[in-house]
Formats: sequence, structure tokens, C-alpha cells
Amino acid sequence: MITQAMILSAGKGTRMRPLTLTTPKPLVMVAQKPLIVWHIERLKRAGITDITLNVGYLGGVIIDFFKGRDFGVNIHISDESVLPETLETAGGIRYALAHGKLRDEPFLLINGDVWSEFAFDGLAHHSLGNHLAHLMLTANPEHNPTGDFALAQMSAGGSGVVGLKSDDGNNYTFAGISVMSPQMVAGVGVGEIAPLAPLLRSAMAGGCVSGEMLSDKWIDVGTMERLHEVERYVRGVW
Repeated sequence: MITQAMILSAGKGTRMRPLTLTTPKPLVMVAQKPLIVWHIERLKRAGITDITLNVGYLGGVIIDFFKGRDFGVNIHISDESVLPETLETAGGIRYALAHGKLRDEPFLLINGDVWSEFAFDGLAHHSLGNHLAHLMLTANPEHNPTGDFALAQMSAGGSGVVGLKSDDGNNYTFAGISVMSPQMVAGVGVGEIAPLAPLLRSAMAGGCVSGEMLSDKWIDVGTMERLHEVERYVRGVW
């Protein structure tokens, strides 16, 4: 079973200014609860005991938020705010591994700016086998109508092989929720600025990425409009 996760929390959230000029996006409130806390609570329920947060922009605000708060899990802060620039996704993962904030074993990787009703239980029991990553994909939202990746060779259980975007329209949007092997970033230097997307595409070309569809409610909270959408939905359900 996987017992560790990393929540990507270093972004600037420029499309949500002026709110994010003083509030880091992971701490933006959704129904009186910070966005990142929704993730932490669901991860805890799935048996995740260790959660790493990489922080950069307004990192001190996030660090101060977690001081004295007990969420029933071990929170590890990988502080990129001490660096000249934040490291992008792959660079941030490599930095956290190198500094002991992540163990050298598979982990759940969650974008800090998405909201979903998805329960992480199944992913926590997922075995990567020979794959480097397992991605959750979702139906294409209005802001990403052509999708990110293709999903093929679906099994009876709903899993398949994730590949580069195809011409046949069988493309879906990456939900920002995945299982990741540390080997995915083995070629990234410690402190190197490196995005994850090129590494994922390279692994896909070698057939080393699997995936499945996410059917739960999911919203990419990238703009104020979509933040309001989440707020309306949550208040209508809870």
C-alpha cells in the first residue's frame, strides 16, 4: 500500500489575482475550508500517513498555516522559497526526494489547485508494476476541450495505457491526480528547474504510463470563475 503523497503547492496563482497576491492558492477557501485541507482530509481517510507540500510563492504563509495544526498526518514541507526560483513540478519532486521530504518509493501526486470528490483509496492500493506513473483522466472541461492525453487498451477494470494525444478524438484531460514512481525524475538534477510534462510524454512513448478515468465531480480551480463554481457546488451538496 502507498502511504505517502505530495501536494504541489508552489504556484503563484496569477489568474486568481488580486486574491492570490496575499493568499497562496492552496489556502484559498472553499466552503470555509482551505482548498488544500480538502485534499489532506481525503488522503488521510485513504490511509496516507505522510504528506509533502512543496512551497514557493508565499511559502511562509503556508508554513505558518500548518504550525500548531494537527490533521492526523505527518506534514513535510519542501521549501523552495529559499531558492532563486521555484523548480517546476519534476524539479520540485526531485528536490523533495533529495532532502528527505519524500521516501524513495511510489507516492500519490496531487495538484494543489484542483478540487474533486474523488476518494484516494483505490490509488493508495495501486501497484505501478513496470510503469513509471498512473494517471487519473477526466472528461474534457470547457477550458480544455481537446484534452491532454489519449487512453487506449482499456481493460475490464477500466485501466489502460496512456499515450500522447491522438488524432481520433479519444483524448482526455489529466486531472492532476496520479501515482508516481521516483524513477520518473531520476534524471533531473537536484535544484534543476524541470517540468513534469516532457518526462511524462517520454515515458508514454515507451508505454510506461497507465491510467484510468475519473468519474467523480472534478474542477480545476484555476480562475475566480471556477472557484465560484466549486463554492456553489459544495454548498449545494453539503
